[in-house]
Amino acid sequence: MSDPNFPSNDIESSSSASIHAHSIGEAWLAISNLIMRDGMESHYDGLAMREVMMATLCVAEPRASDDIIRKYADGGRMAWMHDNFSDHAVVEALGNADSYATRLRDYAHSGRDQIQWVSQRLLDDPTTRSATITTFQPLSDTTYIPCVSLLDFFLVDGRLELAVYAHSIDFGAKGFANLVELASLQEEVARTLQAPLGPLTMIIKSAHIYDSDVEYMRGVLTERY
Repeated sequence: MSDPNFPSNDIESSSSASIHAHSIGEAWLAISNLIMRDGMESHYDGLAMREVMMATLCVAEPRASDDIIRKYADGGRMAWMHDNFSDHAVVEALGNADSYATRLRDYAHSGRDQIQWVSQRLLDDPTTRSATITTFQPLSDTTYIPCVSLLDFFLVDGRLELAVYAHSIDFGAKGFANLVELASLQEEVARTLQAPLGPLTMIIKSAHIYDSDVEYMRGVLTERY
């Protein structure tokens, strides 16, 4: 399905859904515009949506503090995602699944802080290519599978880069908040390493917007573009 009401992205994108942006806010609007314009009709958990498969976002200068997201993103949804990444309580909205805070800072309730581990691994060996962590807990994740499952940190020319894999991201309701929290984690590790930030790359199998959020995103994109 192609929606002629939405323009071609000013930010580079291709038929393989690869988007290059300066900031996380620009990346959010660019992938949302692509979904609204070219996304195929589909369903996820019984809910109608528009979907682009195997999208890649490359953000040159990821910063958690972003003017575009501050202006256009839903504050309640931002707060919900921040709690998910910072509060170790189970997430009721996800069937009492472990939060990202638990998965990253107390993996499988083992006391393992993966952010601390990945920082130390890079301090010990700045050339390592296996400073890689996961949010997936296969012994307990039998119904809910975390959308963001792999975070891979690495240094290139002294700059800290982050590559992320997600099986699906809802860019109408949560994608902007995911990008903020991921950029915040990248900034945290970079501070520990005393390294400048490099790009944030996010690979998403299903980048989508639910039909229930189409009018919200239509308003944001119409104002922006």
